[in-house]
Formats: sequence, C-alpha cells, structure tokens
Amino acid sequence: MGRVVVHLHRVPKDKAISVIVSDYGRRLRSRGVSLETHSERHGSERYESELSNLSGSLVLLDESGETKTSLEFASWLSSAELDRDPTNLAVGSSEGFSDSLKERADYLIALSSMTLSHELAAAVLMEQLYRASEINRGTSYHRD
Repeated sequence: MGRVVVHLHRVPKDKAISVIVSDYGRRLRSRGVSLETHSERHGSERYESELSNLSGSLVLLDESGETKTSLEFASWLSSAELDRDPTNLAVGSSEGFSDSLKERADYLIALSSMTLSHELAAAVLMEQLYRASEINRGTSYHRD
C-alpha cells in the first residue's frame, strides 16, 4: 500500500492557517497521509530540487492542473493509496512551480480555477484529503 505525502515549502506564517493544516495533518496521519514541511531557508529552487529527487509519483498543485469534484478526488486518493510507491503531493512556494518541474511531474491538480495563496492552498488541500478519506470510509462528513 502506497503512502501519500504532502509537501509544503514552509510552515504557513498565518497562524490560523497553520492550525488548520496541522489539525488535518494530525487527523490524516492514521490514514497513511503524512505532511512534510521543507525549510524556506534554502529557497524555492532547493525545494524543487528536493521534489525532483523523490521516489514515487509527483503531483503538483497548480492552477493549470485538472480540477476534480470531491468524489473524483476521493476516487483518485483511493487509487493512489493502492499504488506500491509513494504519491507526493506538493504545494508550491509563493512563486509557484517552474515550467521544468511541471513537465517532470506525473500529474497537475488545480484546487480551484481561482488563484489561491500557497498557504490557503495547503489548508484547502488538507481538508480535501480529509474529506476524501471520509468519503472512502463511508462516513457522513461529506454530504452529496
């Protein structure tokens, strides 16, 4: 069973968003989803280099990516969990991702057709991962 790892360029500076990200991270830990925060001291080039060297698949959050409904995202998460290799979901820095990393990525996902700050995108991603895990578990968290 593959794990899902969420990569953030840094801990959100906005304390309210940081609490949301941490809370969902705690909830998701037992479901095979982990959160890895990279040091901003090394800059976004180093972050991209670290992402490029990860094993498994690389999925970038990018406004040019494919949008999914919550049910479609839950189905995608279920298949990612069945993969043998890890699935790495990455939220970009405030500068976004370079074209070269986007080309190297296995998949691009957009959380919205609107542009979100990288911190808000991290919070939305974590909530949607939690929602997807709840959909897959059959709980009443998600209502159609």
